[in-house]
Amino acid sequence: SAALGIAVDEGLIQGVDVPAMSFFDAYEPDLSDPRKAAMTVEDLLTMRSGLDWNEMISYDDASNSCIQLEASDDWIRFVLDHLMREDPGTVFDYNSGVSVLLGKIVGVATAQRVDHWAEERLFTPIGITDYHWKTTPRGEVDTEGGLYLSAHDLARIGYLFLRGGMWDGEQIISAEWVARSTAPTVSDIRPTNDRQNDGYGYQWWVPDHDGERTLVFAGNGYGGQFLLVAPDYEIVAVFNGWNIHGGARASTWRALQERIIPAIQSGP
Repeated sequence: SAALGIAVDEGLIQGVDVPAMSFFDAYEPDLSDPRKAAMTVEDLLTMRSGLDWNEMISYDDASNSCIQLEASDDWIRFVLDHLMREDPGTVFDYNSGVSVLLGKIVGVATAQRVDHWAEERLFTPIGITDYHWKTTPRGEVDTEGGLYLSAHDLARIGYLFLRGGMWDGEQIISAEWVARSTAPTVSDIRPTNDRQNDGYGYQWWVPDHDGERTLVFAGNGYGGQFLLVAPDYEIVAVFNGWNIHGGARASTWRALQERIIPAIQSGP
């Protein structure tokens, strides 16, 4: 999302209302369903693609669409070949496949692989020099969950967004993109598992918001990876973990809201 936002800022992508399928001409997607042709980049960013996707089940379940994606040879085509289930932009349905498409869109728009683009325009300017980003069997970048960063470097991403896209006096990402990314564009998400009714922006969770105002935004990842940002308190909190089997004895998912902020409010 951040890498795509920089491409939008530089005019390489003409806004989020551009039809998403316009970047995939080389794949000749089946657009006989007008709903797929109408799908926009923003629909992908906000997980409202309308695609028939099944990821709100255990990742140990072979019918999970994300697991099937990762087992496929061509990740891009696997996602593009899915039929539509809803009108795009109407229903939130968490879909790792659309994050893969977003990475490809950045690559097409910038004529660079998304990891190279991110390194040049995002990572290097904010001091991230050591990272690993997985690739798919076809050499695409795994933008649905393959980026490995240290806790401190992940915190740099949070701090960049906390500061409205500014780093050491340089505007890395526009303040407008940061605000749109971390606003609860989607605020009527159906609760699932142990989650409450979160909000969602441009690939960012907004677990706490008051109407249109963001109180906490977060990059919540598989296995216990949490990047939590509380703008009112100027806090960035990062937790690394890899608990992918069974339940955790203690979760850090609400640690910022339930432990850190109350401790600050109560004082020493």
